[in-house]
Amino acid sequence: MSDADRSIDDRGTDAGDKTELERAGDVETAGPGNDFDPVQVFPESEEMDLRPGADDCYKCSTCDTSCPVAEVDDEFPGPKFQGPEQWRLKRQEDHDIDETVMKCSNCMRCDGACPSDVPLSQMHNTARGEYVQKEMSKLSVEYWRNRTLANYRRLAPLAATFPRTSNFVMGLGPVRWLGEKLFGVTSEREFPEFATETFRAWWAKRGGTETSRRRAKAARAERGEEGSEKRIAYFHGCYANYNTPEVAKALVRVYEHFGYEVMVPEQRCSGTPMFANGMLEDARRAAETNVDELATAIEEGADVVASCSSCSMSLRQEYPELFDLEGVDDVAANTWDAVEYLQVHEDLTGELEETSVEGVAGMEDFAYHAPCHARNQGLAGQTREVLEPIDGVEVHDVGDSCSGISGTYGWKEEHYDTSMKIGEEMFEHMEAADAEAGLTECPTCSMQMGHGTGYEITHTLEVLEAALVGDGSDGGGARPDR
Repeated sequence: MSDADRSIDDRGTDAGDKTELERAGDVETAGPGNDFDPVQVFPESEEMDLRPGADDCYKCSTCDTSCPVAEVDDEFPGPKFQGPEQWRLKRQEDHDIDETVMKCSNCMRCDGACPSDVPLSQMHNTARGEYVQKEMSKLSVEYWRNRTLANYRRLAPLAATFPRTSNFVMGLGPVRWLGEKLFGVTSEREFPEFATETFRAWWAKRGGTETSRRRAKAARAERGEEGSEKRIAYFHGCYANYNTPEVAKALVRVYEHFGYEVMVPEQRCSGTPMFANGMLEDARRAAETNVDELATAIEEGADVVASCSSCSMSLRQEYPELFDLEGVDDVAANTWDAVEYLQVHEDLTGELEETSVEGVAGMEDFAYHAPCHARNQGLAGQTREVLEPIDGVEVHDVGDSCSGISGTYGWKEEHYDTSMKIGEEMFEHMEAADAEAGLTECPTCSMQMGHGTGYEITHTLEVLEAALVGDGSDGGGARPDR
């Protein structure tokens, strides 16, 4: 049970809180023999009552000062209002969610900033779901635009069936112009290209888990680890499957190098874009499939790893906060960021000493951006630390600024300018760094980095692959798609 779900009795209530609660009319005064009576603030949240978390907020405004949207948009009231203040005001039926909650980008930086562990992003996610369910017209262009962006995985398979045609059509100026005028998707951005072969198609053609098991066994024998079993379940997410399969292939090769058998369970979207757009029922359906499949893999001795920091964040934090699903806590407890897992379970520093990426184009000096969702998992500094032993590789951290795109947020016409204002600091730091390429673990941060600077952007796993695997062991080189 999270802190947000604990009874107010677990931590007591001071006299100031009692007075405020009495004025708000939300609960009876706490006192001897008078236990806190939780209010079901949002019906769809079932047993999750966030009022105790709202009462933990003492209005220090630290969350507001950390919010990248509030910094550049004077009309956005900030996470304190969108979270604790709305929860204090909100009762069963007598107070509507403020529409500005849709301006929240779901970067979740406020979670890490709060000194009182108030579950801000949980409040924002639930409030967005309430707003979309009750306040937003289901006939509006905004609703269908948001739902389409949130459910990228539904359209991606069709585009990936005819990738060259899709890339050509979506790249046409008139198509992008129509997308903005009719659907509210900014024409300023170029649509990401679809790969000519998806990761899952490559995985099946390669031989799937059976081939990975054989390769991993051979690697363990070479490393003197015979008799041991090492197994991971890879949550690749939508983007690595349809758009950047080279990242997913790099993960497979790097993990097999360390003797891990890779499983690729059936899976749906992690739900991150659905949370950001208030589509909680869509997110629940995706979560039900993912939790069921990943829990089964865990029972078979696998740990879950994700190559996208937003995907690992969703499985670790947002699922158990929002959904009461069987196995959800086990999945959250056994999910790792892909680089984090290797750093914890292997001697990654020792393995990378005396390695080099000499001769691999674009693999020397990087301007590195730590995604907000990586920072929220405590992983802000790991990439620089991990890659430091590789000869010839320099990683320049460009600071703690937000990229600004925040998934689907920066694709919306009304948020594009805000997105770019947020990203200005990152762009400036990237261009000031002694580097001509970018590095990050988040696919949409990668889009924004390339969009704002023109740099080629690489994933950390691709650098590890180039250093550890070299020219690859299954033909075509370590980076056949580049």
